[in-house]
Amino acid sequence: MRKGVRVTPGRPVDLGGRRPGATHGLADRDEAAAAVEAAAARMAEHATRLAADARRSLLVVLQGMDASGKDGTVRRCIGALNPMMVRITSFKAPTTQELAHDFLWRVTRELPGRGQVGVFNRSHYEDVLVVRVEGLAPEEVWRPRYEAINAWERNLVSEGTAIVKIFLHISREEQAERFLQRLRDPRKNWKFNVDDLAKRERWDDYMEAYEDALQRTSTSWAPWHVVPADHKWARDAIVTEILADTLEGMDLRYPPLAPEVRAARADLEARLAAGADAG
Repeated sequence: MRKGVRVTPGRPVDLGGRRPGATHGLADRDEAAAAVEAAAARMAEHATRLAADARRSLLVVLQGMDASGKDGTVRRCIGALNPMMVRITSFKAPTTQELAHDFLWRVTRELPGRGQVGVFNRSHYEDVLVVRVEGLAPEEVWRPRYEAINAWERNLVSEGTAIVKIFLHISREEQAERFLQRLRDPRKNWKFNVDDLAKRERWDDYMEAYEDALQRTSTSWAPWHVVPADHKWARDAIVTEILADTLEGMDLRYPPLAPEVRAARADLEARLAAGADAG
């Protein structure tokens, strides 16, 4: 599944040619659920090694239009991990303090530590997406940010942070259905913002901005993945597999026991064998 959604570095990106309703070989919900379970087990095992090794980290970047399922992806895919090792950050409009620094300052502060998994629910890419489409900064400001992002991410990777970037690709029709579901459900309608409709009116502009961002910042060290998001069950299976494969590919290992720990283990084993510690 992963190969079918990865954005090849340097290649043009045509989101119109990628079906938001694709399932990438998954037949139905049951098959997807089994795939999620298997990938989640792999992911949890390798994440435990990540924490034990404590030399590297994983950063997961989630982007997508409103209602594309970023929160659901965090719950269903990242939820398989020990919450003690996960750091989730949701970026909103920058504060006055954040605006006083360069655009990467606020995300750098939220990076995961060694042995941790960090999740950016929206990210530094807002500064070449929303900023561009809504005219919050002139082109001479936001356009150089592509290269700045590539250099920043390359440095992170060289320092031991693996990066997974996922664009949740939802159709305009499915977004409308999810908006209506939110508005009709008192448990969800608090999530709705009238500004979401204004962004929806600029759908084509956002797709163009996403295509540019995906093409210019999908690199060999931090590639993008365009995950079809109309079917939540397919989305979850694909994302979980991407995360499991990434952690597995980091070749993480449990550290060897320190001599004093080996000695303590040998002493405890000898005591138990002799019955010295029997109740």
